[in-house]
Amino acid sequence: MSANNTEKLRLATKIGYGAGDIFGSGAMTIIGFYYLYFLTDVVRISPALAGMAFLISKIWDAVSDPLMGMISDRTRTRFGRRRPYFLAGIFLIAVSFFVMWFPVSFPLEIHRFIYVLAAYLFFSTVITMVMIPYNALASELTVDYNERTSLATYRMIFSGIAGIIGAVVPLEIVKSFDDTRTGYMVMAIVFGLMCALPFIATFLSTFERSEFQREIARQNFSETLRHTFIEPFRVRSFRNVLMMYVFSFLAIDSLMATLIYFMTYYVGKPDMMTPLLGVCFVTQIIFIPVFDLLSKKTSKRNSFITSALIWLATFGYSFIMGPESPATVLFIYVFVVGIGLGGIQVMVFAMFPDIPDIDELKTGERREGVYSGLFTFVRKVSSALAIFIISNSIQIAGYSPPLEQTVDGVKKIVQQAQTAEFLLLLRLIFAFIPAIFLVIAIYNCVRYPLSPEIHTRLRELLSRRKSGGAIASDREAELELKKMLIGKKIDG
Repeated sequence: MSANNTEKLRLATKIGYGAGDIFGSGAMTIIGFYYLYFLTDVVRISPALAGMAFLISKIWDAVSDPLMGMISDRTRTRFGRRRPYFLAGIFLIAVSFFVMWFPVSFPLEIHRFIYVLAAYLFFSTVITMVMIPYNALASELTVDYNERTSLATYRMIFSGIAGIIGAVVPLEIVKSFDDTRTGYMVMAIVFGLMCALPFIATFLSTFERSEFQREIARQNFSETLRHTFIEPFRVRSFRNVLMMYVFSFLAIDSLMATLIYFMTYYVGKPDMMTPLLGVCFVTQIIFIPVFDLLSKKTSKRNSFITSALIWLATFGYSFIMGPESPATVLFIYVFVVGIGLGGIQVMVFAMFPDIPDIDELKTGERREGVYSGLFTFVRKVSSALAIFIISNSIQIAGYSPPLEQTVDGVKKIVQQAQTAEFLLLLRLIFAFIPAIFLVIAIYNCVRYPLSPEIHTRLRELLSRRKSGGAIASDREAELELKKMLIGKKIDG
C-alpha cells in the first residue's frame, strides 16, 4: 500500500476493521448500562464495593495499557505489530466475558467481591491486549485525512449496531428466563461469542505498512518511562483530543451508569428503556454519515462541535423529565440525543489517527501503540472514577437494593421504595453532570489546531523527510508546525 496522501482503502478493509469495534462498543455498552446494576441487584454486593472493583481494575490498567502499547510498537512478526493480537484474543474475549457475568452466590459478601474483582481484572487485561493494537492500527491503514474519517465512520456504524444490540437485547434475554441468574449466564455466552468472532474478519481484511515497522531504539528503564508516560502529554494536539475523548465519553458514562436506575425508580417506566435505547442508537447510526460528510465539507473539529451542541441542548429537559412525561416526548428527546451522539463518537476516533503523525514530526518515530495505550488508559481510569463516585453517591443517598424472594422454587427480585434524596441525586447525575463534561469537551475541541490544510502540509513534510527529498524551506515549516501542533516548548 502506498503512502501517498490521497490513498483510498478497499471497502473490505473498512468493513473488516470496523467489525472489530463490535467488541469495544458492544461489551462496553452492556457493562455501562447493566454491570453496576448486575453487581448490586443480582450478585448483591454493595454499591461501594462495586465501585471499588471498577477503580482497582483501572489502577491495573495504569500499568497494562501503556505497557501493551509499548509491547505492540515493538512486536515484530510476519503478520505485523498489531494483527497477531486479534487472533490471540478471540478465545480469551469469549471466556473473560462469561466469567465476568457469572452470578456467584457465595454466602459472604467479601467472597463475592473477590470473585467480581478477579473476573473484571481478567476481562480488563483481555480488552487491553486486543483494543490497544486495534486502536493503533487505524493510523497505519491510511494517512489520508478524509479517508481516516471514512474509516472511523465504518467503525462507528459497527459500533452503533453493536451498541443497539448491547443496549436492547441483554435484558430481553435475561427476562426470557424465570431464573434471573440463568438469564445472565446465557446472555454472557451469546455476547461473548458476538464480541469475539468478528476479529477473524478484522485479521484477514487489514494490513500493516512495512515503512512503519522500523525498529525503535533501545532505551533504559527511566528513558522508557519518560518516552511512554511523559513525552506524549507534551504534545498539545494529543492533550486536546484526549480531553475531548475523556469528557465527552464521561458524559455518556454518567448517563449509562444511572439510566436503568433512573427509568426504574424515578420515571417508573423500566419497560420503556429498551425501545427508547433502540431509537437513540438507530438515530445515531443514521446520522454518522451526515457528520462524516460535514467533516469532509468543513473539518473534524467543526463536525464534533456541531454534534456536541445538539446533545447539549437536550439537558434542560433531562432534569424535568419524570413519571408524567408523555411517551412521544421521551422518544423525541432520545432522537435528538442520538443525533448528537452520532457525531461525537465518530469524530473522536477520526481525530486520534492523526496524532501519531504529529508525534512523528517531533520524534521521527511511529508510536501509535504508545498513544493508543495512553488514550485507552486515561479513558478507562476516568470512567472508573466516575462510576466509583456515582456508586458511592448512590449508597450515601440511601439506595435500597431489591429483596430476593423464592416463589415456587424460583428466585424473584422485588424492588423496594427509594428515598427522596436518592431520587434527587439520580436527576442531578442524569442532567447536570453530563452537561458539564460536554462543555469541557467542546472547549478542548475549539482549541484543537489540526485542520485539513495543516494536515496536508504535515504529511507532505513527513514524506519528504522519509524520502530524503527535503527542500530549503522545510526547516522553517517544521518549526512552524511544531509550535502550532505540539506547543511553544519544542525541541529544536
